[in-house]
Amino acid sequence: MSFDTEWSSVRSESTANVSMRLNQLPVEPGGGSSAADLSANQDKLGAIGNAAFLLHGRLNTAGKKANASTSEAATMMTANGFRTGAAMATVHETWGSQLQTLLDACANISNHLDYSAASHAQDEKDIAASLSTSKINEYLK
Repeated sequence: MSFDTEWSSVRSESTANVSMRLNQLPVEPGGGSSAADLSANQDKLGAIGNAAFLLHGRLNTAGKKANASTSEAATMMTANGFRTGAAMATVHETWGSQLQTLLDACANISNHLDYSAASHAQDEKDIAASLSTSKINEYLK
């Protein structure tokens, strides 16, 4: 038997016995999903967004507390011939970069949750208006 013949035989056998299997939880009795799957709790979104905002403020203050003294120590050590000065300057720069990344992440979370809450509220209003106009259209027919 040639390679091509054997290969096409193996391919046809493997595709004939394929069934789709999804990783999921067992289906609950009654089928369907609950309406809660699509809900967005405005209070919870607001609380998480507020916590991210407050964390941003605390990090911005506390994370920069040793900024001046660390920079000054690195400069003085380097000026006095200590090799530790260059290492401390690297730590100072890395800390600043990591702190800024964390601050940006907190701001991003806070802003996106504020946007999501506002967007969801507007979507709810649009849907409610759409449903009310569709009821009016039923009566006009």
